Amino acid sequence: MKLYAIMIYYKTESGVRSFKSAYDVSSFSFFQRGSAKEFMQFTGKILVERSALGTRSSVKENEYFLHCLVRENGLAAVSVTDKEYQSRVAMTMMLKVLDDFAAKVHPLSWTKITKEEECDYTQLDQFLATWQNPREADPMTRVQEEIDQTKIVMHDTIQSVLERGEKLDDLVKKSENLSDQSKLFYTQARKMNKCCNYV
Repeated sequence: MKLYAIMIYYKTESGVRSFKSAYDVSSFSFFQRGSAKEFMQFTGKILVERSALGTRSSVKENEYFLHCLVRENGLAAVSVTDKEYQSRVAMTMMLKVLDDFAAKVHPLSWTKITKEEECDYTQLDQFLATWQNPREADPMTRVQEEIDQTKIVMHDTIQSVLERGEKLDDLVKKSENLSDQSKLFYTQARKMNKCCNYV
């Protein structure tokens, strides 16, 4: 799972301006890094230009994904990730980036910023580093992983019961805790499932 770039733009009727960008191109060869940054900046700008205000989108380009969030006020963010980086996580991260940017750089100054050097926002590199590991940065990712782990444990438990040679059908037949009606329900459900599996 890799986050390669976060870029902040400002979309107006006269065009799109880049406010700030942060990159992690350490996985590229030394000679490709400049070109990789330039291409990410170029495609990010095109994506913001082609996106309507108040929209979100994710676009695949070769093995990379570009996630774009454009707010109604024209402030926009684009992140570049690999395919394992979840779109939901990228969107959550970009929302936090834009909230932080808007809190630290007053909207009245946005029209005066014509190039990245004029923007005094310094937190983007920190966001890039923090969100490399979504499990630490995003509580929802942590919860989802814990749920997935629980599913695996539950599956393993059922498998271990079956491996001991016990069959659920036999346990249901022998059970004194189940009423005849519950046993009949189970039997009919099994027959329906077998029927549906053949289709």
